[in-house]
Amino acid sequence: MRIATGGVLHETSTYSDLPTTLNDFINDRGLFRGQEIMETFPGANVCIGGFIDAAKRHGFELIPLLWTFAFPSGLIERKTYDDLLAEFLDRLKAAEDEGGPVDGVLLDLHGAMVIDGIEDGDGHFISKVREYLGDDRPILVTPDMHGNHSPLRVEQATAILGYDTYPHIDMNERGQEAADLIVRIINGEVKPVMTLRQIPLFWSTACQVTAHMPMREVMDYAHEIETRPGILGVTVSTGFPWADIPEVGPSIIVVADNDQELADKTADELSGWIWERRRRWYKLPFSVNDAIKEGQGIGKFPIILADHADNTGGGTAGDSTEILQTFLDMKLDKALILYIVDPEVVALAHEAGVGGTIETEVGGKSDPIQGPPVKMKATVKALSQGEFKYDGPMYAGLTGNMGPSAWIQQDGVNVVVVTAREQPFGPAFSKTLGIDCESMNYISVKSSAHFRASFEPFAGSIFNVEARAIHTHDFAKLNHQRRKQDFYPVEIPYESAPDI
Repeated sequence: MRIATGGVLHETSTYSDLPTTLNDFINDRGLFRGQEIMETFPGANVCIGGFIDAAKRHGFELIPLLWTFAFPSGLIERKTYDDLLAEFLDRLKAAEDEGGPVDGVLLDLHGAMVIDGIEDGDGHFISKVREYLGDDRPILVTPDMHGNHSPLRVEQATAILGYDTYPHIDMNERGQEAADLIVRIINGEVKPVMTLRQIPLFWSTACQVTAHMPMREVMDYAHEIETRPGILGVTVSTGFPWADIPEVGPSIIVVADNDQELADKTADELSGWIWERRRRWYKLPFSVNDAIKEGQGIGKFPIILADHADNTGGGTAGDSTEILQTFLDMKLDKALILYIVDPEVVALAHEAGVGGTIETEVGGKSDPIQGPPVKMKATVKALSQGEFKYDGPMYAGLTGNMGPSAWIQQDGVNVVVVTAREQPFGPAFSKTLGIDCESMNYISVKSSAHFRASFEPFAGSIFNVEARAIHTHDFAKLNHQRRKQDFYPVEIPYESAPDI
């Protein structure tokens, strides 16, 4: 049994002015070809790692083609995408010319990729692989929970099995699940059919954390359905709202064994249940001041503020300043910002050296929406070239690089200033600078929920806050032009939903 694998992963914000280029794929998570994939990802908590681990377990030949991942940002340049797709297909053809036909393909895709001129990037990629393979060989796809899924993907893929957790700590497991299923398909044991049901609502990030209610209830329901006879998989996708495309939004995908009626009926059941309870999935975030006040009232530290409107993990610039200015104005002690993307300040800090003082303006340089720059007179506490190793559940076994970085401090307020736009999945990089996050009283993270996997065990309290930035969670402000239907609670009012 010979199975090819690879993928191009990107979560694209059409509200970001930062174009995504080939260099972004190369310099972010990396661009890996052929045997480099097999040497880099065994055991890693990513789907491609799960494919590799399952291949060893089943004993099939896994043929690595091309795998790459760029940090979320704006539209992918068309030439970059065309070149990556062409190389993937060329490598697939070369593998068949050398060793004979492959029996199927395992694709590691994000599900929210948008290319300049192609709104459904993942659907386009799957369809081009299908065009090469023909109708008879299976294609399995393992998308992120924040995919914006389309009928095209369901038509072209054999089965789609999305993540079950947010923060995403099950990527290796989903990769192994997809590999298990493709083996059963190739052996003739099952014949998947799929149904997609899109759900017209905005799903608040604060209501998506799968370890907590209300999201835990959704996933428990999905997992119960997966135990039923004839059901091969259920994907709950909460969508990625910062993409102004027709197919934006949450969805359910049900995979059944050669029973389209069962797939349709089951998808209707779960999507209907979610829609009925739509009030549960929408929650307005706290203001910065209200969150600090609420946390101080609870009296447990650190108080963690999720600066989700400037989540670099969703494609923002990472230089919004409202929380930094608030920390300074309130003269907070043991307060920490992770991270502000500002290469100019990083360069000044490196020039001053550890122990030096810099007077500069921090952040607020990418877009007026991100807030004005903040004047600081800060001491340089530590410097780094950005290398670190992930030590939390997400991306365990991989290394990262924040680029040239610095820890600067003004009075009780500490800021980690970085070059790379990556959200703080955990304290790992901070530790390399000598920062003990557990000793802090206040921590602001430019993240929506992924930080929870590592920060939650020692957090006193956690609040998602609506600070000024381009990825607002006041969804009426997104001004979608391409969305093909009315959404709750913007065009469909909040009051229209039953209180279940």
